[in-house]
Amino acid sequence: MSKLSFSGLAAKTCAAAVVAAVLSMTGSATAVAQEAAAPAAQNTPAPKILVIDRTAILRASKVGQDIARQVKGYTDAAEKEFKGESDSLKNEGQALQQQIAILAPDVKRKKIAAFEAKQMSFQKRVQLRQEQIQGGVMNARQQVERALGPILQGIMAERGANLLLDRSAIVLGTVDVDVTGLAVDRLNKKMPTVKVELVTPPPGSLGPQGQ
Repeated sequence: MSKLSFSGLAAKTCAAAVVAAVLSMTGSATAVAQEAAAPAAQNTPAPKILVIDRTAILRASKVGQDIARQVKGYTDAAEKEFKGESDSLKNEGQALQQQIAILAPDVKRKKIAAFEAKQMSFQKRVQLRQEQIQGGVMNARQQVERALGPILQGIMAERGANLLLDRSAIVLGTVDVDVTGLAVDRLNKKMPTVKVELVTPPPGSLGPQGQ
Protein backbone atom coordinates (compact mmCIF):
# COMPACT_ATOMS: atom_id res chain seq x y z
CA MET A 1 0.00 0.00 0.00
CA SER A 2 1.31 3.47 -0.85
CA LYS A 3 2.59 5.61 2.01
CA LEU A 4 0.13 8.24 3.20
CA SER A 5 1.72 11.61 3.94
CA PHE A 6 0.35 14.55 5.86
CA SER A 7 3.32 16.85 5.12
CA GLY A 8 3.66 19.58 2.57
CA LEU A 9 0.77 21.76 3.81
CA ALA A 10 2.46 24.85 2.80
CA ALA A 11 0.23 27.33 1.93
CA LYS A 12 0.44 28.95 -1.63
CA THR A 13 -0.21 32.56 -2.51
CA CYS A 14 -2.45 33.35 -5.57
CA ALA A 15 -1.47 36.35 -7.84
CA ALA A 16 -4.01 38.39 -9.90
CA ALA A 17 -3.46 38.99 -13.63
CA VAL A 18 -4.50 42.21 -15.32
CA VAL A 19 -5.17 42.16 -19.07
CA ALA A 20 -5.41 45.50 -20.94
CA ALA A 21 -7.29 45.76 -24.26
CA VAL A 22 -6.16 48.37 -26.80
CA LEU A 23 -8.59 49.53 -29.53
CA SER A 24 -7.10 51.01 -32.73
CA MET A 25 -8.79 53.79 -34.63
CA THR A 26 -7.82 55.66 -37.83
CA GLY A 27 -7.93 59.15 -39.30
CA SER A 28 -9.31 62.12 -37.41
CA ALA A 29 -11.12 59.90 -34.89
CA THR A 30 -7.71 58.78 -33.54
CA ALA A 31 -6.54 62.38 -33.15
CA VAL A 32 -9.70 63.36 -31.29
CA ALA A 33 -9.42 60.38 -28.95
CA GLN A 34 -5.79 61.16 -28.18
CA GLU A 35 -6.57 64.82 -27.45
CA ALA A 36 -9.42 63.81 -25.14
CA ALA A 37 -7.22 61.33 -23.27
CA ALA A 38 -4.34 63.78 -22.76
CA PRO A 39 -5.87 65.75 -19.83
CA ALA A 40 -6.79 62.54 -18.03
CA ALA A 41 -3.23 61.25 -18.41
CA GLN A 42 -1.84 64.51 -17.10
CA ASN A 43 -4.06 64.29 -13.99
CA THR A 44 -3.01 60.71 -13.18
CA PRO A 45 -0.67 60.78 -10.19
CA ALA A 46 2.78 59.28 -10.58
CA PRO A 47 2.95 55.84 -9.03
CA LYS A 48 4.57 55.63 -5.63
CA ILE A 49 5.24 51.97 -5.01
CA LEU A 50 5.69 49.89 -1.87
CA VAL A 51 6.55 46.20 -1.84
CA ILE A 52 5.68 43.38 0.55
CA ASP A 53 6.46 39.68 0.61
CA ARG A 54 3.29 37.89 1.72
CA THR A 55 5.05 34.54 1.95
CA ALA A 56 7.69 36.04 4.25
CA ILE A 57 4.97 37.66 6.37
CA LEU A 58 3.34 34.29 7.02
CA ARG A 59 6.71 32.67 7.66
CA ALA A 60 8.16 35.36 9.94
CA SER A 61 5.11 36.62 11.83
CA LYS A 62 4.06 35.21 15.19
CA VAL A 63 0.64 34.27 13.84
CA GLY A 64 2.16 32.50 10.82
CA GLN A 65 4.44 30.50 13.10
CA ASP A 66 1.46 29.75 15.36
CA ILE A 67 -0.46 28.35 12.37
CA ALA A 68 2.54 26.16 11.42
CA ARG A 69 2.83 24.89 15.00
CA GLN A 70 -0.84 23.90 15.15
CA VAL A 71 -0.70 22.23 11.74
CA LYS A 72 2.29 20.15 12.86
CA GLY A 73 0.34 19.12 15.93
CA TYR A 74 -2.63 18.02 13.83
CA THR A 75 -0.48 16.10 11.35
CA ASP A 76 1.53 14.38 14.08
CA ALA A 77 -1.68 13.35 15.84
CA ALA A 78 -3.18 12.07 12.57
CA GLU A 79 -0.09 10.01 11.76
CA LYS A 80 -0.22 8.48 15.23
CA GLU A 81 -3.96 7.82 14.97
CA PHE A 82 -3.82 6.14 11.57
CA LYS A 83 -0.48 4.32 11.86
CA GLY A 84 -1.88 1.24 13.58
CA GLU A 85 -4.62 0.72 11.01
CA SER A 86 -2.20 1.42 8.16
CA ASP A 87 0.22 -1.24 9.43
CA SER A 88 -2.66 -3.68 9.94
CA LEU A 89 -3.88 -3.19 6.37
CA LYS A 90 -0.37 -3.65 5.05
CA ASN A 91 0.02 -6.95 6.89
CA GLU A 92 -3.44 -8.08 5.79
CA GLY A 93 -2.62 -7.29 2.18
CA GLN A 94 0.62 -9.26 2.34
CA ALA A 95 -1.19 -12.24 3.88
CA LEU A 96 -3.86 -12.10 1.19
CA GLN A 97 -1.19 -12.11 -1.52
CA GLN A 98 0.17 -15.36 -0.13
CA GLN A 99 -3.29 -16.97 0.06
CA ILE A 100 -4.53 -16.05 -3.41
CA ALA A 101 -2.83 -18.95 -5.17
CA ILE A 102 -4.59 -21.58 -3.04
CA LEU A 103 -8.03 -19.98 -2.72
CA ALA A 104 -11.04 -21.05 -4.74
CA PRO A 105 -12.01 -18.41 -7.35
CA ASP A 106 -15.22 -17.32 -5.61
CA VAL A 107 -13.53 -17.13 -2.19
CA LYS A 108 -10.63 -15.21 -3.71
CA ARG A 109 -12.98 -12.63 -5.28
CA LYS A 110 -14.83 -12.11 -2.00
CA LYS A 111 -11.64 -11.72 0.03
CA ILE A 112 -10.11 -9.28 -2.46
CA ALA A 113 -13.33 -7.25 -2.63
CA ALA A 114 -13.57 -7.12 1.17
CA PHE A 115 -9.94 -6.03 1.50
CA GLU A 116 -10.24 -3.35 -1.18
CA ALA A 117 -13.40 -1.98 0.46
CA LYS A 118 -11.61 -1.81 3.81
CA GLN A 119 -8.59 -0.13 2.21
CA MET A 120 -10.78 2.39 0.37
CA SER A 121 -12.63 3.28 3.57
CA PHE A 122 -9.33 3.89 5.33
CA GLN A 123 -8.00 6.05 2.50
CA LYS A 124 -11.18 8.15 2.53
CA ARG A 125 -10.81 8.83 6.24
CA VAL A 126 -7.17 9.78 5.77
CA GLN A 127 -8.06 12.11 2.89
CA LEU A 128 -10.87 13.69 4.91
CA ARG A 129 -8.48 14.49 7.75
CA GLN A 130 -5.98 16.00 5.32
CA GLU A 131 -8.72 18.17 3.82
CA GLN A 132 -9.89 19.23 7.28
CA ILE A 133 -6.38 20.35 8.18
CA GLN A 134 -6.03 22.24 4.91
CA GLY A 135 -9.47 23.77 5.41
CA GLY A 136 -8.43 24.95 8.85
CA VAL A 137 -5.27 26.51 7.44
CA MET A 138 -7.29 28.23 4.72
CA ASN A 139 -9.70 29.75 7.26
CA ALA A 140 -6.86 30.83 9.55
CA ARG A 141 -5.02 32.54 6.69
CA GLN A 142 -8.20 34.35 5.67
CA GLN A 143 -8.39 35.76 9.19
CA VAL A 144 -4.76 36.85 8.92
CA GLU A 145 -5.48 38.53 5.57
CA ARG A 146 -8.39 40.44 7.11
CA ALA A 147 -6.13 41.66 9.91
CA LEU A 148 -3.28 42.46 7.52
CA GLY A 149 -5.37 44.55 5.10
CA PRO A 150 -5.82 47.62 7.37
CA ILE A 151 -2.17 47.39 8.42
CA LEU A 152 -1.01 47.62 4.81
CA GLN A 153 -3.46 50.44 4.08
CA GLY A 154 -2.09 52.34 7.07
CA ILE A 155 1.51 51.91 5.92
CA MET A 156 0.58 53.08 2.42
CA ALA A 157 -1.08 56.20 3.84
CA GLU A 158 1.94 56.97 6.03
CA ARG A 159 4.35 56.61 3.12
CA GLY A 160 2.11 58.40 0.63
CA ALA A 161 2.06 55.32 -1.58
CA ASN A 162 -0.64 54.59 -4.15
CA LEU A 163 0.50 51.17 -5.33
CA LEU A 164 1.39 48.04 -3.35
CA LEU A 165 3.05 45.09 -5.06
CA ASP A 166 4.01 41.63 -3.90
CA ARG A 167 7.71 40.88 -4.17
CA SER A 168 6.93 37.95 -6.48
CA ALA A 169 5.81 40.48 -9.11
CA ILE A 170 9.11 42.42 -9.03
CA VAL A 171 11.70 41.50 -11.63
CA LEU A 172 14.31 44.17 -10.92
CA GLY A 173 14.52 47.23 -8.70
CA THR A 174 17.18 49.69 -7.54
CA VAL A 175 15.20 51.33 -4.72
CA ASP A 176 14.42 49.68 -1.38
CA VAL A 177 10.68 50.15 -0.91
CA ASP A 178 10.04 46.84 0.88
CA VAL A 179 7.88 47.25 4.01
CA THR A 180 7.56 43.56 4.87
CA GLY A 181 9.41 43.94 8.17
CA LEU A 182 7.20 46.82 9.27
CA ALA A 183 4.08 44.86 8.32
CA VAL A 184 5.30 41.85 10.33
CA ASP A 185 5.94 44.02 13.42
CA ARG A 186 2.46 45.51 13.30
CA LEU A 187 0.80 42.17 12.60
CA ASN A 188 2.62 40.66 15.60
CA LYS A 189 1.04 43.30 17.83
CA LYS A 190 -2.41 43.07 16.29
CA MET A 191 -2.73 39.27 15.86
CA PRO A 192 -0.02 37.14 17.48
CA THR A 193 -2.13 33.97 17.37
CA VAL A 194 -5.14 32.46 15.58
CA LYS A 195 -6.97 29.21 16.22
CA VAL A 196 -6.72 26.60 13.46
CA GLU A 197 -9.95 24.60 13.56
CA LEU A 198 -10.40 21.32 11.72
CA VAL A 199 -13.06 22.08 9.13
CA THR A 200 -14.13 20.40 5.91
CA PRO A 201 -13.69 23.03 3.16
CA PRO A 202 -16.38 23.64 0.52
CA PRO A 203 -16.11 21.32 -2.51
CA GLY A 204 -13.54 22.58 -5.03
CA SER A 205 -12.08 25.24 -2.71
CA LEU A 206 -8.77 23.40 -2.32
CA GLY A 207 -8.25 22.90 -6.07
CA PRO A 208 -6.65 19.79 -7.65
CA GLN A 209 -4.03 19.44 -4.89
CA GLY A 210 -6.73 19.14 -2.23
CA GLN A 211 -8.56 16.37 -4.04
